[in-house]
Amino acid sequence: MTFVRTTTGRSTLEHMTSGQMSRNTLASHLPDIAGSRFANLEIEVDTQNDTCWCFMQPVGRPSYSHDLMNDISQMQHLITDTFAALPAGMPRPFSWFVMASAVPGIYNLGGDLGHFAERIRQRDLGALRHYGHVAVEAIHRNTIAFDAPVVTMALVQGDALGGGFEHALSFDMIVAERSAKLGLPEILFNMFPGMGAYSFLSRRMDRARAEALILSGRIHTAEELHEMGVVDVLAEDGQGQQAAQDYIARHGRKFNAHHATYRARRRVNPVTLDELRDVVDIWAEAALNLTEADLRKMDRLCAAQDRRLAATQPAKFEMMAAE
Repeated sequence: MTFVRTTTGRSTLEHMTSGQMSRNTLASHLPDIAGSRFANLEIEVDTQNDTCWCFMQPVGRPSYSHDLMNDISQMQHLITDTFAALPAGMPRPFSWFVMASAVPGIYNLGGDLGHFAERIRQRDLGALRHYGHVAVEAIHRNTIAFDAPVVTMALVQGDALGGGFEHALSFDMIVAERSAKLGLPEILFNMFPGMGAYSFLSRRMDRARAEALILSGRIHTAEELHEMGVVDVLAEDGQGQQAAQDYIARHGRKFNAHHATYRARRRVNPVTLDELRDVVDIWAEAALNLTEADLRKMDRLCAAQDRRLAATQPAKFEMMAAE
């Protein structure tokens, strides 16, 4: 593969065809996706395989902090602007986009529970709504593939819980390793997932099964969700990235059909930004009904996230604890 990386901002030109050279030149002269630097993301443009890879590497806890959401939003707008600026007849910088995680064993653990608990105790409805609206605006940009002619994938190689699962659901496809765990644990502290779960699951399965999944709080393996039709491509453990690459290689020549199919899906059964915002407002209002006992459960789940991170990245956790 030939990558253009954020860490260097330079491309490797060996073994490239003239068409690939043209695409690489385009990527280097338009708004610089590959050369952009984010504190919480790493972007690699694989010019040889027509794919943009985005790896979440959040500073601190691997949940949806304001900083991570802001980086994701900037990255999305950069992609939209890049494609909008394409001169007529120029090739696309890439056709496939893959969102993955650089944190071993964790895709994303979901919303910022510490922030939620603090705002709920302060009765700060406005802050809860603001967080949720920022989150679903990014979720919606995923849902419409950044308003660009690309097919998008979430690559789940570890835990995708709560908002992490909702984030994965917002892409055209989910590729997940067999034992990856995905679920919506919000019911444990008397809440529901308010940033896309109902909208996306009710479009991937029937209403009754979607509600059962949301209200059970059960964490499922990717294999189970593949059987339910929620996960699109099931990969063997440790082979997720290769499975995504293989899928793209196998279907690259039929990109036009894939892209048009997902556009038709969005037209026939759209998830609108208004819908997502309205559900956030229901979520924020419900959050203020939580009791102190519910919030203590939220606190314990937040502490469990810290222990989970400590088990996978002890040095990083020690740095967090010292701050």
